[in-house]
Amino acid sequence: MAPAALALAVALLGAAPPGAAAAWDLRALRCGLSADCECGFGTDLRGLECDLALSLVGQPLVRQQLMKGLQQFLHGPSPAKPLVLSFHGSTGTGKTYVSSMLVRHLFQGGLGSPYVHHFSPIVHFPHAEHIEQYKENLKRWIQGNLTSCGRSAFLFDEMDKMHPGLIDVIMPFLGPSWVVYGTNYRKAIFIFISNAGGEQINEMTLDLWRAHRDREEISLQDAESAISKAVFENPQSGFWKSGIINEHLIDFVVPFLPLKRHHVKQCVVNELIQQGLEVRQDVVQEVADSIPYFPEEEKLFSSTGCKTVASRISFFF
Repeated sequence: MAPAALALAVALLGAAPPGAAAAWDLRALRCGLSADCECGFGTDLRGLECDLALSLVGQPLVRQQLMKGLQQFLHGPSPAKPLVLSFHGSTGTGKTYVSSMLVRHLFQGGLGSPYVHHFSPIVHFPHAEHIEQYKENLKRWIQGNLTSCGRSAFLFDEMDKMHPGLIDVIMPFLGPSWVVYGTNYRKAIFIFISNAGGEQINEMTLDLWRAHRDREEISLQDAESAISKAVFENPQSGFWKSGIINEHLIDFVVPFLPLKRHHVKQCVVNELIQQGLEVRQDVVQEVADSIPYFPEEEKLFSSTGCKTVASRISFFF
């Protein structure tokens, strides 16, 4: 392998958890082909549902889609295909928060589990000119880790910044076939996270408000349609002309709605409790008031969701 290509491979594989080299040994291969190797996987759906209800603010469609998808996927011992989720919405609406919550309730160690793998285009795939090498590295990385444990999760952050064409290399791992490259992968979970589609979801929510209707009246079908146009038909999107879309390999599109002022206040209360601080209504009000809202005149929805709540609280204690 050329030095440059080797450096790229090392950069990608450098994100590997300890012991990842064992992915290729015979014991790991038997585990990958076995239906019984769970690799620290434990389903706490009741705990997840409770956590979503108590901690996730203002996202009814997320709770609905996520629990439906997981219940179907985990219903039997042998899923028909991997679970493929795609999260879409503006900054601060809870996409990363929900993905970490999900793996926390499914894997011992949560995001720190050696069977949960996180990819960022900025960190792992920064240079467009190296896309072919990235494809090969990514395919080998997923293949190796699924060989080590078929019950693995793969999180792809910032899909709106992913180089178009790169993600299609994982298509063989997303379908209903039983074995690919000698690996049983139908128990795997893939989560795509993107800000793309957020503007369209926000505009749809504003249109409902202008029609004197509530944001909770947004249907899943309407949200999916808006996301489709913004994400899958955008030449700058990682899903542009993607076979993953054309082959309908995404099981559940999960839309995250913009948050109103009372949602932000709930986030402030939750954060105060989490930090062990006194829940003072004056602090709740001041933190909520310090956050920018849109549109400019009506100021209905938080421009940053709840993303900056934790850092703003520190100014009041």
